[in-house]
Amino acid sequence: TLADDSGLEVDYLAGEPGVYSARFGESGWNDRQRYEYLLHKLKNVPSDLRQAKFRSVVALCDPSTGKIELAEGAVAGLIGVEPKGSHGFGYDPIFYLPEFQKTMAELSDEQKNQLSHRGRAIRAMIPRLNQVLKES
Repeated sequence: TLADDSGLEVDYLAGEPGVYSARFGESGWNDRQRYEYLLHKLKNVPSDLRQAKFRSVVALCDPSTGKIELAEGAVAGLIGVEPKGSHGFGYDPIFYLPEFQKTMAELSDEQKNQLSHRGRAIRAMIPRLNQVLKES
């Protein structure tokens, strides 16, 4: 069995919203309301304290033994002060990548795929998945 979970972790907020990223704030809120709420929580926080990361963890469970193996992928950035870009979803418009001088929502699909925290987690799990396939 293979499963994953992902979230946005903001250092200043002790890792919030984390795995609750999709449920951050009030029930029924859309992506924009969630990132606006996050921006509000960071309103007076200086840019040097706005570090964040998208993190994804993939779990592989062997049902015959119950053994669980984990692989992780992350991409580090900062929470911007205002949304920029329209190419993406979730927190992409406020997740700023200093090395690109853009938010995730301003990147091309190709750039986003290269950076993907989920992609990094899956790529880290591939050697173990290959081993499982050879054994079966």
